[in-house]
Amino acid sequence: MDIILLQSISTLGDKHDVVAVKPGYGRNYLIPKGFAVIANATNRAKLDKLIEEEHSKENARIDEYKELAEQINGSTIQIGVKSGTSGKIFGKVTNVQVLSALKDKFGIELERKKIHLSEEPKEIGTYPVTIKFHDEVSVDISIELIKE
Repeated sequence: MDIILLQSISTLGDKHDVVAVKPGYGRNYLIPKGFAVIANATNRAKLDKLIEEEHSKENARIDEYKELAEQINGSTIQIGVKSGTSGKIFGKVTNVQVLSALKDKFGIELERKKIHLSEEPKEIGTYPVTIKFHDEVSVDISIELIKE
């Protein structure tokens, strides 16, 4: 059974993806909960129109994204983490923490999926992060993990 996702589901795909699922899972869980709709011809046409509208909105915001990219280009954001005496951190540093630090320092609101950590930080130190505002606009910044 093909369905269109109305929101991102980590085990299936991103919002507006057309995916194949077992019929029972689609009919009994995804569709009644409002997570998906059946991928018939009518809904596919609506999806194409909706994707086109979202792309046009994103393309209209390219100048805004370029301004934000210039504002934060090359900056370093400090994030406090718990660590042991050897400098190894406890837990993980996620894009949600980076997003929170960006919001605190620059007042920037983004989706967390636009933030990409090039490597998973394991120790206190500085790590590169790429923020992809749009297909045409991305910027590299650094996060500095400091001991709390």
